[in-house]
Amino acid sequence: MIRKFDKDTVLLVIDAQKGINDLRHWGGANGRRNNPGAEMQIQALLDGFRGSNSMVVFTVHDSRQKISPLKLGTPGGEFLEGIVPQSGELVIRKDVNSGFVGTNLEIELRRRSISRVVTVGYFTNFCVESSVRMAANMGYDSYLVPDACATSNRIGFDGIDYDPDVVHNVAVASLNGEFATALSVDDTLQLLHRD
Repeated sequence: MIRKFDKDTVLLVIDAQKGINDLRHWGGANGRRNNPGAEMQIQALLDGFRGSNSMVVFTVHDSRQKISPLKLGTPGGEFLEGIVPQSGELVIRKDVNSGFVGTNLEIELRRRSISRVVTVGYFTNFCVESSVRMAANMGYDSYLVPDACATSNRIGFDGIDYDPDVVHNVAVASLNGEFATALSVDDTLQLLHRD
């Protein structure tokens, strides 16, 4: 049984930026995304974590790739409406998939005695998955909230267009039980310690 999420727990919101909606970039001419309700689910988690005075951290992706829609200083680099850091919340700038590579995220979490990481955001199979795997490998008690994540379709090397639900579900299946415990938004909110 999972113990209540307490002050040792952080909500890590990965790359909630407008550039995720450039679906032609991510999924080709027929680009599409799964889980259109992800934004509402992330907002519910933000409300819950903030209401319990738990730590919230955002990553923002500032891609090294010139053609990427996720670049700071461009419209695609802006936060999604309603998913914006509040005063005092950490914003970690990254330029690769994992929120832990080339950033001070680990140092900031260790300074605050954080041992449990609850990860949500975009895209499930890219930056979310990379960050979850690394959190687990670094010894954090790692959780993933799939209904607060989303991804796009992907075109395979063989030309097959993989549906975004398939891409999302395979990523979650690969992480759950090995690198993280997958929880619903409702279950996550139930586990929040409230003073």
